[in-house]
Amino acid sequence: MSLFGKLFGTGGKGDKMTSPQEAIQRLRDTEEMLTKKQEFLEKKIDQELLTAKKNGTKNKRAALQALKRKKRYEQQLGQIDGTLSTIEFQREALENANTNTEVLKNMGFAAKAMKAAHENMDIDKVDDLMQDITEQQELAQEISDAISKPVGFGEEFDEDDLLAELEELEQEELDKNLLEITGTDNVPLPNVPSTSLPVRPAAKEEDDDEMKDLEAWAAN
Repeated sequence: MSLFGKLFGTGGKGDKMTSPQEAIQRLRDTEEMLTKKQEFLEKKIDQELLTAKKNGTKNKRAALQALKRKKRYEQQLGQIDGTLSTIEFQREALENANTNTEVLKNMGFAAKAMKAAHENMDIDKVDDLMQDITEQQELAQEISDAISKPVGFGEEFDEDDLLAELEELEQEELDKNLLEITGTDNVPLPNVPSTSLPVRPAAKEEDDDEMKDLEAWAAN
């Protein structure tokens, strides 16, 4: 008989297998029961210690009996502590095992679901599908480029011809401006006067006249 069978009374041919969840719950119930037993023994130890102190000088026989009971309670308390440690270790191990079992079970379900999802998939078909998607995307891009291209209502012009015509227009404008500038040379100038300008007297004659005026002034 297994340890679980000895502990929970199972393991016979006609006994039903205990599930991990049930075993964990039973271990927790046992821990709770032993914890309550610990609290009870601790109270009894305190009571026997108080009785021994109370009768220490009056009734040594009663005091010794109280100390003996105290020792037995302490021994039981120590056994319960060891049992609790064992049960706690066993419960944790069982919980870990149960967790691992659930994880593996769920991983198995996921693997089966993935296998079912890929059952009707062929890698060659996937490659063909991705190639078709790529071709359709390229076609859609070409259509978008064609739609966004400016429409000239069926008329297409050579850009070089347009530039040549623009240069001719600019040259004509420059020629026109040059003609306007050179046309100012034909403007008629004013005529030269026909009469001669008065001749300025010589410097010597001017000096003689001034001397005569001075002599006339001095004589008066």
